[in-house]
Formats: sequence, structure tokens, C-alpha cells
Amino acid sequence: MNKHNRFILPFLLGAAFFFASCKKEYYTEADFASVKKIDTHTHLNGENTGISEQAKADNFTILAVNVDVPGYPPLDEQRRFALHQIKSVPGTVSFLTAFTLQGWDSAWTARTIPWLKESFDQGALGIKLWKNIGMTYKDSTGRFIMVDDPKFDSVVQYIIDQDKTIMGHLGEPKNCWLPIEQMTVNNDRHYFKEHPEYHMFLHPEYPSYEDQINARDHFIEKHPDMRFVGAHLGSLEWSVDELAKRLDKFPNMAVDMAERISHLQHQSLADYDKIRNFFIRYQDRLIYATDSEIKDSYNSDDVRKQVHETWKADWKYFVTDDKMTSENVNGEFKGLKLPRTVVDKIYRANAMRWFKMPG
Repeated sequence: MNKHNRFILPFLLGAAFFFASCKKEYYTEADFASVKKIDTHTHLNGENTGISEQAKADNFTILAVNVDVPGYPPLDEQRRFALHQIKSVPGTVSFLTAFTLQGWDSAWTARTIPWLKESFDQGALGIKLWKNIGMTYKDSTGRFIMVDDPKFDSVVQYIIDQDKTIMGHLGEPKNCWLPIEQMTVNNDRHYFKEHPEYHMFLHPEYPSYEDQINARDHFIEKHPDMRFVGAHLGSLEWSVDELAKRLDKFPNMAVDMAERISHLQHQSLADYDKIRNFFIRYQDRLIYATDSEIKDSYNSDDVRKQVHETWKADWKYFVTDDKMTSENVNGEFKGLKLPRTVVDKIYRANAMRWFKMPG
């Protein structure tokens, strides 16, 4: 070997090792289809299997979330739909059940625990609490029922004893208490324009944003053995600093990102490094989710296309540092390019840990 080759060969080997290491450390857009992923927040409100079929095609498993929402099918129907999806697309769907607060003042606990037992016996991994607790339901005296009400305690303890998870959409984005024109992201502007009944800026007689968050925090504090996942970034979507405070205080709390990734993108316009560092620091507490929905009246092909595009765009945001735009964010933002170890957690391992979802 001549003198020249003696120096070139180690350089080439070193360069090859460096690029191989970089490739192993990060995913690319092209890895989307090959990586196993989980979406922990979907609403399968019918026998239409479009989302479930697209999940299987895109290497996702999904969590069908039953929820006590006006306009949704009754909870027994939602459970039937979930079980239908599980049977129709095997190995792809798990589900959460829910309960109603109707009849709160008359033997509510005695009716609710048997309902939960029936759902758990049929495979439910936990339950979903919705924002109507704190924002809609009132007791016989006209007082809003908040989530830290002692009447929930025995039901919550039953759920803990069954080793099930509680997902809580409690409160709303802070934008909910602002005029439309002062809101930070466009999806909130659209939602609250279409749902003025939940636009709390128009309803100052309702409990405040602080009331909702304080009740939720007290609820978690009361039940340190509860496995709790705050839906929609725990309604602290407006500030990763505020969310970090709760994650530091409550080791039994994680959050999903359903329909709130735009808030992270908006915050990154002002401080990109803060958002990226937040993901790395709290990589064990953040769970990927979308809040995608399907009904029997929806066109399956259209839903599949929309869900696939959402999943692909989110993947690009997390695994690349490309410049990106979104209809929900006013401004160009950069992808976070998270290490693959972090991506694996937020897309799969954390869902398996916090919801006990199959791998």
C-alpha cells in the first residue's frame, strides 16, 4: 500500500462509519412505512373500517376512544362499534370506554361500576373523561360538577384496582377563553367559531380556564396511583413550560398530542430549541395521537386519504428538520428531527407503557 492510500483508507472508513451512525441515530421520511407506530386517539363511530384499514396499511395500531359527547352514538353503541372494528381488522384496534354523568344525583356510582366492569371484561384498556365534566354537567343544585368531586373517588379507585388507564380531556385550550381573532392557531379559530357553546369567552358565567386546570391537577394529586394521560397536551398546549411543571410534579401523568401539534409548531416559531429540548427531556411522557374520526356516513376513501396525509405530515415534522407549513399555523416552522430513540417512544413505547397497548 502506498503512502497516499495509507491515509485515504482510514478517512473513507471513518466517513462511512460516521454516516452509518447518523443514519442509525435518526429516521427519515422514507422510514414511515417500515416503523411500527401507534395512534392513541381516534373515534371510530361506526362500522366503517376506513381508518382501521389505513392504520394497518401504514403500520399503525390505533386506540378507539369512546366518549360521552352530544351528537355521538350512545356509549353502548360506541362500544359495539369498537368491538366490530377489533374483529374486522384484527391486530389493529384497541379501545377505551367511557361513562355518562346522567343520573348523577341518584345512585350514579352503583350504576357506573358495573358498566365499567362489563367494558373491561370486553377488553377496554381504560376510560375517557371528557370536558363536559367541568363545562356542561351540573348537579341538582345547579353547581358545575368538577373532576375532583369526591363522588368520583370510588369509581376512580375501581379503575386503578383493575390496572386501567384514565384519559382526561379536561378543560379546553387556553384559546377557548379568548376572542376568535386573538387565538393562536387556526384550528382553534375554526372549532370555536363552529361550536360557540364551548367558546368560554362567550360564557363568563362558566368555570374559568384556571378553575378547570386546578380541578384537574387536584384530581391527579388525589390519586397518585392512577395512570393518567392528559388528552390534547393536558389542556396546557399553550406553554411547554407550564406542561413541564405538571410532568415534574405528577409522575403518574403523561399527555397525548391529539389535535394540538399545531400549538407546538406555533410555539416553535418563537423558540425552536425550547420545543425540541422539551421533547427530548420528556420523551417518556409524550404520546402520539391525532383525534381522527370516522362515521358510517363518511366516505371511506376520503377519510383514508386524510388520515394518511396527517400521519405522514406529522412523521415528517418529528423526524426531519425540513421547513414546513400547515393550514393551522400562520408562519413557516422547522421539523424537530428527533433522535430515533425519542421517536420510538412517542410513537410506540409510551403507548404500550401508559395504556398497556399490545406492541
